Amino acid sequence: MQPGTTMQPGEATPREGGTTGSPAEEAGAEERPAVRRPPDEAGSADPSRRGRAPAGTDPAKRRQILEGADRVFSTLGFDAASMNDIAREARVSKGTLYVYFQNKEELFTDLIRVKRHQHCGELFEPIPDDDDVRATLLRSGTAFTRMITSDWSLRALRVVMAVTERMPEVGRGFYIDGPGRGKPMLADYLRRMTERGFLKVDDPMLAAAQLGELCQANLVKPRLFRMIDEPPTEAEIARVVGRAVDMFLAFYGTGKIAGTAETAGDAAPAPADSE
Repeated sequence: MQPGTTMQPGEATPREGGTTGSPAEEAGAEERPAVRRPPDEAGSADPSRRGRAPAGTDPAKRRQILEGADRVFSTLGFDAASMNDIAREARVSKGTLYVYFQNKEELFTDLIRVKRHQHCGELFEPIPDDDDVRATLLRSGTAFTRMITSDWSLRALRVVMAVTERMPEVGRGFYIDGPGRGKPMLADYLRRMTERGFLKVDDPMLAAAQLGELCQANLVKPRLFRMIDEPPTEAEIARVVGRAVDMFLAFYGTGKIAGTAETAGDAAPAPADSE
């Protein structure tokens, strides 16, 4: 508007009806690119240019979150722990936390899976065809008992027991990914040894469960309910597992010795002394 010019009724002011710049300036304003948002902790929109993994796929960040969650769950338990607590302990933003895990249940389930893989991966592998059945069962029983009586295992078990009534899917997932994987491995070995005549097992899954219960007798429940704070020594584990295997073989064993076709009951009599 030029000085001295009178605005007519109904005429829009520059603030109301348009810009105050020239046509060239207005065209430049329309062509100005949109402002880009800065990348968050999960990565930029163009990971190839910044050398970062796509959002939610950085293994180091995931491990950082899981380690923080492990400390929080161990201290507060599942119910009292919050995603805010976990984000703070893991030193990530809450937004980054939700990029990797949708909720606390998913985070806890993944934490248990990772911990199991770290501490007891061998329990989920097929048992080789070792003819020395007693030695094989001693090795498997010792590894299982050492795992089930460890601090991390009992902490996880307490947390799962506390929430399963309210969230049964957590308990089911814990069982499926634990006993539900390990027990069939042992049952398959018992079946194979029965076929070869070293054992007489008619229900391998039941027999595998029985051996597992024998191996943890008087070791797990006192720790689970905090009657004992310290984990059992290697000598204590060896004593309990050794007796468990001997009891197991007393019922299911055939007495067959590896490398022979004889059994304890069918061995040929010793030759008579010559006169």
